[in-house]
Amino acid sequence: YSDLLCRRAMERGVRFINASSAATYGDGSMGFSDSIETAVRLRPLNAYGWSKQLFDMWAHREGRLSSIASVKFFNVYGPNEYHKGGQKSVVAHIFPQVKVNETVKLFKSYHPDYRDGWQLRDFVWVGDCVDVVLWLLDHPEVGGLFNVGSGEARSFYDLAKAAFNALGLQEKIGYREMPEELKGKYQYYTQADLSRLRAAGYLAPMTSLEDGVRQYVQKYLDREDSYV
Repeated sequence: YSDLLCRRAMERGVRFINASSAATYGDGSMGFSDSIETAVRLRPLNAYGWSKQLFDMWAHREGRLSSIASVKFFNVYGPNEYHKGGQKSVVAHIFPQVKVNETVKLFKSYHPDYRDGWQLRDFVWVGDCVDVVLWLLDHPEVGGLFNVGSGEARSFYDLAKAAFNALGLQEKIGYREMPEELKGKYQYYTQADLSRLRAAGYLAPMTSLEDGVRQYVQKYLDREDSYV
């Protein structure tokens, strides 16, 4: 379906921007460069990641990547995601516990290099993602694969602490077992390499984890109407 949309858009001279994902990077052993040299070697860990990888590789084989933008979003968080159920961001998942000052339970670690709760991800504020997409719409001459993240790996512990602090509360953080089906498919580290996006001309700073979580909690999650 993505292939069909891309072909139809290009036939009509319509700018095409595809939502790819950091899930394409799999266990991270190939690094997090959005160069095509890295992309062709990637092995995602799940079907979602493979669906994104297959489109990116189709666009590459068809010679379309120079004319479209396929954007590899990292761990996006922010308002209007409430319909996503189990796929909501961690901030949205833990907020009900944070709000009533209960202990938040993060996943234990099953990797010797990472403590419980200190698995690292590149968490990116949705406002930054919107800004990048709007910039790409305004610059149709820019094409290719592009990472969109904060450019900094932070721990789930940091994320939970920021959510508590946004309400003026001391963090209460515990740990729980990871579901068996996730243990062999879990990314312990992601960090967007933004060098290609910067080289293409996008120079706006990315929002820090603390500032993004504060905005999300105070302006949306802790309001009667949490939608934009």
